[in-house]
Amino acid sequence: MQTNPFNLPAKTQADSSQDSSAPAQTPRKKRSRSEPNASPVREGSRVVIIGGGPGGYEAATVAVRLGAEVTLIEDQGLGGAAVLTDVVPSKTLIATAEWLTETEQAEELGINVGSVKPTADMATINARVRELASKQAADIRASLEQLGVEIIDGRGRIESKFGDRGTRIISATTAESTEYLEAEIVLVATGAKPRALPGSEPDGERIFNWAQLYNMEELPEHLIVVGSGVTGAELAGAYQVLGSHVTLVSSRDHMLPGADMEAAVLVEDIFRRRGMEIKSRSRAVSANRTENGVEVHLQSGEVLSGSHCLLAVGSIPSTAGIGLEEIGVRLTDRGHIEVDRVSRTSAFRVYAAGDCTGVLPLASVAAQQGRIAMWHALGDAVTPLDTSRIGSTIFTLPEVATVGMSEADIAKSSLDIKTAKLPIARNPRAKMHGLRDGFVKIFSEADSGVIVGGVIVGESASEQIFPLTLAVTHRMTVDQLSSAFTVYPSISGTLSEVARILH
Repeated sequence: MQTNPFNLPAKTQADSSQDSSAPAQTPRKKRSRSEPNASPVREGSRVVIIGGGPGGYEAATVAVRLGAEVTLIEDQGLGGAAVLTDVVPSKTLIATAEWLTETEQAEELGINVGSVKPTADMATINARVRELASKQAADIRASLEQLGVEIIDGRGRIESKFGDRGTRIISATTAESTEYLEAEIVLVATGAKPRALPGSEPDGERIFNWAQLYNMEELPEHLIVVGSGVTGAELAGAYQVLGSHVTLVSSRDHMLPGADMEAAVLVEDIFRRRGMEIKSRSRAVSANRTENGVEVHLQSGEVLSGSHCLLAVGSIPSTAGIGLEEIGVRLTDRGHIEVDRVSRTSAFRVYAAGDCTGVLPLASVAAQQGRIAMWHALGDAVTPLDTSRIGSTIFTLPEVATVGMSEADIAKSSLDIKTAKLPIARNPRAKMHGLRDGFVKIFSEADSGVIVGGVIVGESASEQIFPLTLAVTHRMTVDQLSSAFTVYPSISGTLSEVARILH
């Protein structure tokens, strides 16, 4: 045991008999700073969480319900980037744009919307976006405080020295001071931040990253989006529907690399049909402000001119400067924290969850990693994370939802897999709504009929994917899925119909 530099009290007999992962049973005691020779460390801290995003606040909820004393340290606001600058804001913006897509079927449905096209008021839209994000953050804080979680609005760092009882010491630095916490369990859930294009720093006025868009007062006349991954595609599609002319710069053959190929091609075709200019196989090297707008320079030498530019070129894990390497936490070459399937890091008593781990950049995954970490650390029953059963959605218009094995996974495997697919346009409910774009595709084992994956493209695909997620999670067969009654007429009826094809 290393010498304790923080002058922690010696371990008592009662402490010796208590398992190190057991929740605290006594209230926290904080020594007065006026006491002579007082330790700067709070006695009795058991779980300290650094980061208040989905991984952090869900972990805090689980830990306190299991009886632990919990302190959560967050320096940007409860909910983290997911609530304040990423998921909640972007999906609120997209939901607004989605409302405008309803007018695309108006004439077919016999509705005269007139000659005046609806317009988007960006100042009002973004005010609503910010308000909803702020309310969500406030709701999370209130919920945690009601459970008894202590929240410190500051920056946490794990110190390299142990306490006398083998506990971790965490410094919490606020605007006023630095104090130290003693913890038996530490969870790092610090998330990630937008990556910048080298030499093209976002200024929040003409050149934006995905965290800076929501102070914009006017709709961009011509928005150049650099990056055709999930974030780039989602926001490019939303701004196009809201009324911007959009140019999307993609370094790949198709947008949405990693998504189901048929889904990516369909979404790209719809974007082009709506008027988006897509520069495929084009790599941006810089984005610069001009007197009245921006210029984006491509590797080919072509220069694109627009009014605004969004850089959607990935993210960087927020793992620097919080003591991880000093305490032996292994990081990848890209700075992500290496974790196992129960969220453990390589350092004693330290777990990690969320985008800082690089497992899957989904809020739902971050939340589950945080829960799993606390279940494991506090001795509750736990099922290790299985990424093969995670349902996810790309919130383009239309949405792309997937679960389980993809066609790319199937091609690499030795499994005998059958595939069936039907277009949404055949669905009677879709016809009633004038919907034509989209499809349902299911993959199943040829011999057993067990469903191993699926893809849904269409309106509200994020809601439709749940039955397939249940099927993949519980290894249901196509016969079991198709024998369950569906409402007629309903979009979900196509799921049952595709399953029957695989009988």
